[in-house]
Amino acid sequence: MRKRVLPRAGVATTLLAVVAASGVALSTAGASAEPSTSATGTASGFASQNGGTTGGEGGETVRVGTGTGIHEALCSRAADDTPITIEVEGTVNHGNTSKVSGDSCNTADDVIELKQISNVTLVGVGDGAVFDELGIHVRESSNIIIQNVTVRNVKKSGSPTSNGGDAIGMEKDVRNVWVDHVTLEASGGEDEGFDGLFDMKNNTQYVTLSHSVLRDSGRGGLVGSSESDTSNGYVTYHHNLYENIDSRTPLLRGGVGHVFNNHFVDIHESGINSRAGARVRVDNNYFQDSKDVLGTFYTDEAGYWQVDGNVFENVTWSEPGDETNPAGPDPESNTTVDIPYSFPLDGADCVPDVVREIAGADNGLRFPDGTC
Repeated sequence: MRKRVLPRAGVATTLLAVVAASGVALSTAGASAEPSTSATGTASGFASQNGGTTGGEGGETVRVGTGTGIHEALCSRAADDTPITIEVEGTVNHGNTSKVSGDSCNTADDVIELKQISNVTLVGVGDGAVFDELGIHVRESSNIIIQNVTVRNVKKSGSPTSNGGDAIGMEKDVRNVWVDHVTLEASGGEDEGFDGLFDMKNNTQYVTLSHSVLRDSGRGGLVGSSESDTSNGYVTYHHNLYENIDSRTPLLRGGVGHVFNNHFVDIHESGINSRAGARVRVDNNYFQDSKDVLGTFYTDEAGYWQVDGNVFENVTWSEPGDETNPAGPDPESNTTVDIPYSFPLDGADCVPDVVREIAGADNGLRFPDGTC
């Protein structure tokens, strides 16, 4: 039976349509019929730990239509930790994203910079928010929410380039980020100039990716940039669709990961790649029409996994080798991973339908209701 989902629970505030050249509109109650929506729902998984992730809750709300407008909203705050919710409607691209200076921000041209700041929500509203060939970069920041946006075709080589080729990239002393109901997509792999869809490096911790779609890319994402970059972790992935991806769904180097209730389909080379001492708990996922969806690959530095309740449909497995240690064809746990938060599980058989109905941007910001 198909799972029922809960409808979006919007926040009933309104906007004052004061539009400057930057594309910023300040939000004031009672001035417009169009609702102003902060983040919907509550951060789950590891983003709920370490004090929690609330983004710009309690702060001012502004609406923008350009990348420059996002930067100006950040720079207009009293301080770099003043809470703010930035609503985005329209297409953000290189042509409308410029560096803005100020005491409360540190921005750059041709990339959305959430750098050396805290307490920010970036949420798509209205007819949708698309970051076209332009990445979102979180660096030396904390308490960030990114919700209901599409990021597509970010390149690290060729033209134009942005954010090192990552759709969403986190790097250097990042804490507490919740990314929810986003769509991250590319149009090919490294040979076509693309890199990862969702990358974490250099001491990034307490992150959750939920209710999202990642597709059509060579690389889904990584935790740790090298075998020595093991300071990252405490990352949760749940209710996401990974589709038509070569590898890294995700790749984890060190740290702890939790992967539950995701649908993996058409993974070409390798999926959850636990290596360099990483420990990952893998619960009630649905793996379909894919290869080597769990194990340690392309290294002799082992990682570990705890598995329970997963479905493997038409999954093929490589033979073990010096740098290949697939978990299958009959995956069994080789460690235990304690999870400090509650996580009601959907049955794995339900996952394809549930994820299809709720995941991704501009899909109603719906959440599982716990029935299957």
